[in-house]
Amino acid sequence: MSDARLAVAIEPERDEHLVAAVEEAGGRIVGLEEARVLVWIGMPTGFPELPDTIEWVALKTAGIEGFVDAGVIDDKRVWTNASGFYAENVAEHALALLLAGLRQINTSVVRHWDKEPIDTAVRSLHGSTVAIIGAGGIAASLIPRLNASGARVIAVNRSGRPVDGAAVTLPSSQTDEVWAQTDHVVLAAPATAETQHLINERTLAALPSHAWVVNVARGPLVDQSALVAALHSGQIAGAALDVTDPEPPAHDDPLWSLPNVIITPHIANPSSGLTRTMAPFLAENVRRYLAGDEMLSVVTPGSAY
Repeated sequence: MSDARLAVAIEPERDEHLVAAVEEAGGRIVGLEEARVLVWIGMPTGFPELPDTIEWVALKTAGIEGFVDAGVIDDKRVWTNASGFYAENVAEHALALLLAGLRQINTSVVRHWDKEPIDTAVRSLHGSTVAIIGAGGIAASLIPRLNASGARVIAVNRSGRPVDGAAVTLPSSQTDEVWAQTDHVVLAAPATAETQHLINERTLAALPSHAWVVNVARGPLVDQSALVAALHSGQIAGAALDVTDPEPPAHDDPLWSLPNVIITPHIANPSSGLTRTMAPFLAENVRRYLAGDEMLSVVTPGSAY
């Protein structure tokens, strides 16, 4: 008797969390040559030649620019990414980075009881305005956290469609209006040609001198040379970066030595827990696929995210 359950390959290795998710949702794990679905948890390099029997490919990352650049995404099948799957993790980290900078936690760790300069540099999140550039799933999780801290939020998304909890929502075409209206900036946008060096010499000059820039998106959104110059001169107060360009920065990169910079090693969504976080979303998408329902995080052909 043939097994009618959805045949799913998990490659390049069979992660225990994803295997359990697929089986719990009504699928069965098979090799790629037998599969209708491929869950790919590797990098773009090494992506396999797909048989025509693959109807759906699930990628483990939200940002898929590497897969787009490698030319592996086609229009022959459904593709999904992990957009929104890790939003809670990333939002929590973004808030932690912003608060650490404003409350001078990083400086206190290094300089201990150097009270006068640390005391006078402390700022409050309460009563400030925070702009989130790229107001998607991360913003949906971050905005309630910011509002609970007493901050006002300006959200920027592609469409300008109002975002729940934001005081103001602007389309990305009006991003330049944001810099003079905000106290701090959180970058949560995908890396595209349009967002390359979104933070640059001009936009940094438009921000207030007390501004902190937090990047939990992609390193290329920031012109790091311009950022270093702005931080060194005091043009802005600080930067908290979970992503850089390149990653990691070179050992002699001036970012490491600037006292008003916080760098975390791309851990807003820890790689060690990625598949565990992804598992319930994969299970839900397997259920939806079997039922013929609309799936989560479907990639539009030709899109970079």
